[in-house]
Amino acid sequence: MAEPESHHHAHSRTLPVRGDLRLVTALSLLVAILMALASLAGWLSPSTLYPTEEAIQSFVANDIVNLALGLPILLGSMAAARRGRLIGLLFWPGGLLYVFYNYLAYLVGVPMAWPWLLYLPLVLLSLIALILLVSRLDGAALRARLLGALHERFAGGALVLFGVFVLLRDLSVLAGAQTDATVNLALELPVIVADFALSIAWIVVGVQLWRQRALGYKLGAGMLFQGSMLFVGVIAYFLLQPALAGTPLAVADIAVLAATSLVCFIPLARVGRGILQRDRT
Repeated sequence: MAEPESHHHAHSRTLPVRGDLRLVTALSLLVAILMALASLAGWLSPSTLYPTEEAIQSFVANDIVNLALGLPILLGSMAAARRGRLIGLLFWPGGLLYVFYNYLAYLVGVPMAWPWLLYLPLVLLSLIALILLVSRLDGAALRARLLGALHERFAGGALVLFGVFVLLRDLSVLAGAQTDATVNLALELPVIVADFALSIAWIVVGVQLWRQRALGYKLGAGMLFQGSMLFVGVIAYFLLQPALAGTPLAVADIAVLAATSLVCFIPLARVGRGILQRDRT
């Protein structure tokens, strides 16, 4: 058993990190386990977690998406980083942010009860793991290795644009809820709270990447990855809803989401290609 461990440490030393990532890895694995438990419980026994039929219809599809998408992107980025791949290290924060975003919405949307024993730790542990991971990344080394490869102005501008777009969308929903009785603010509020938390971060990190600052290199790729995966998750959610809740397929919403997702997918493709090129040098 000793040989694989030394192999792991040898790969870790090739990555631009200060110290080791054992604590971050342990916390991230705990997050993955809790997310799997919460998602399985919500999918297989929704009435035990969600107090109303409305909540069941809102969250069960998302539980399935978390299992099929959220869990693999977190574990996959961790596995790639363990093998010494730079792209895994830089996408790892995106996997943690995906968990933080989702379960922040759950905290707001589900009344305080025993399910919070899953949701609150998921929010806190994913945030702590993210902060620790970012603190371990060597910003100066990342900048020296990736300067130009991340297409900083294009990718940073995309993050700012995405953050501003999400903020404006949520503000319009809040404004519409005051005048339109058909807007169900209780259903929209969990997503709006999570959006506000992340959209500010997207804007800040986008500006930092545009200006070629260390924080932009630490988080820019991960945030583009997280934003892209959120689009995939929401589209999957809309595709699952008709089968689970008997609602009509929201073709127009899916088409709008697919078109809007290009604001993340195009810069992510360029950033990912740049990282892979520098990863081989």
